Amino acid sequence: MPDPHQQIANNHEFWMLFIEGGAFDMGSPEGDAVADGDEKPQHRVTVSDFYLGKYPVTQALWKAVMDGKNPSLFQGDELPVEQVSWDGAQLFIKKLNGMTESARPAGHFYRLPTEAEWEYAARGGKYHAEGYKYAGSDRLKDVGWFSENSGSETKPVGLKYPNQLGIHDMSGNVREWCEDDWHDNYQGAPEDGRAWVDAPKRGALRVNRGGSWLSTARYCRAAYRHLNTPVYRVNYLGFRLALSLQ
Repeated sequence: MPDPHQQIANNHEFWMLFIEGGAFDMGSPEGDAVADGDEKPQHRVTVSDFYLGKYPVTQALWKAVMDGKNPSLFQGDELPVEQVSWDGAQLFIKKLNGMTESARPAGHFYRLPTEAEWEYAARGGKYHAEGYKYAGSDRLKDVGWFSENSGSETKPVGLKYPNQLGIHDMSGNVREWCEDDWHDNYQGAPEDGRAWVDAPKRGALRVNRGGSWLSTARYCRAAYRHLNTPVYRVNYLGFRLALSLQ
């Protein structure tokens, strides 16, 4: 299995963890009283290998790529960047790919994770049979910053326990943008883990996943989904990087 990828962007180091692909049941099963209708029907998805950020993008990394600018309400280099729109995340990724061209694994490019990749990783990837409600545990206080323990603010990344793949902060701290257009349920969703993008014209809304410092436990579940316009910016919403062959 490939080692984690250490990347340096403008003298700032960050880590991408290799996620071995596999098949999993995405969404919530019928009969789950806590689940929303947009989490159904549960369906089998096969995800290819990819890399995913060990942490959500921090303010230090954002500033290293974006010429020192910082949109965040809660300021601190080790805090996740927030108040970033989907469009803003795409601009960041374009600049990051430009400055790391000679240092990425051959043929690989940075991008947002697909919704299927995000949930696969949150559920523990090939270790998903443990079936945790949150990313790494059934006890949210061990793995996430949410309404009961955040003090109404973001926290430095990596303070809570990681999940089975070594990934931190997927159930709390900030929600995270995905590449996909929003769909009201999983009827017709791709089965190969790719982004579900409307064509020839993209949909008006984008998916984001994971809980935040503001969320109650119900909204930090690995299956929970949310939506916003691609220009929407708020202090509980950031993003995490994926890295894969184009």
